[in-house]
Amino acid sequence: MFAYIVRRLFAAIVMLLVVILVTFGIFFAIPKFTGTDPALMYVGKQADPEAIEGIRQKLGLGKPILEQFWDFVSGLFAGRDYSGGGTSAHCPAPCFGYSFKHDLPIWPELKEKLPVTLTLAGGACVLWVIGGVLTGVVSALKRGTLWDRTAMTVALAGVSLPIYFTALLSLAVFKYQLGWAESAGTAFADDPAGWFRGMILPWVTLAFLYAAMYARLTRATMLEVLGEDYIRTARAKGLREPVVIGKHAMRSTMTPILTILGMDLGALVGGAILTETAFSIKGLGAAAVTAINERDLPMILGVTLITASAVVFANVVVDLLYAVIDPRVRLS
Repeated sequence: MFAYIVRRLFAAIVMLLVVILVTFGIFFAIPKFTGTDPALMYVGKQADPEAIEGIRQKLGLGKPILEQFWDFVSGLFAGRDYSGGGTSAHCPAPCFGYSFKHDLPIWPELKEKLPVTLTLAGGACVLWVIGGVLTGVVSALKRGTLWDRTAMTVALAGVSLPIYFTALLSLAVFKYQLGWAESAGTAFADDPAGWFRGMILPWVTLAFLYAAMYARLTRATMLEVLGEDYIRTARAKGLREPVVIGKHAMRSTMTPILTILGMDLGALVGGAILTETAFSIKGLGAAAVTAINERDLPMILGVTLITASAVVFANVVVDLLYAVIDPRVRLS
């Protein structure tokens, strides 16, 4: 088990280095090789030549690519100094970039907004895993009944409807029409109860889409598992049905669910733009939209690194959970 964990952590570190390399290439190397001045991406095409040259000196864009990459990676762990054009700025570790538009390191802002996005993703994840898996299991056990047909019809609708449609629809019905929901955005430290009430609708709206997919996947996997020989053997031995389903069938059913859970949860951290925009939640998604509108390239770069790292971390957690659920992983 220890060797398995070490292998997965080593693979995660390698993957993070690949992510950093690819991110660096997108923002620095590729523009240079295609004849585009990366400095123009930071200050805009309308900037005067002095500003462009100042940014070029601060970022070290005149250095060789490998040296630029080393400065980029070392800045993540040891901080970085930007000097040139008559001015200087210090970006403390971890330096994900320095916003020259706002004259501030971007990590403090990312650190402030990351818990908001993690709260949105985590709360919705709890709802969709519990709701989706339970619905799928019950549908598999009651195959062909009214419950099964109704649940799968609702699940099909949930999969088919895009998140921006369900978000706006839920706002129109539950907040503006019925007045049941409160506005999101209340700080937890100021009013925990108000924060929770404001997050209920975003959580439920986001969870509805994913719960529908998990319900369909759980139902299909459970029906396949219930037909296996070891399930028939467990029943023939006289084990109670809750034990057969909970201890034997669910362990095999959870394997594919964990696979997509890691990908969905990691991608959700980076893909919460639509949800955060619809509900006016100030998380990473809202920060990315603002950065794109302002052409604040360092902020876009920082959000890209954070979200890519979230995907890698989520998949590492899933790999470790495999070893808990499936003994064959530990033995291999």
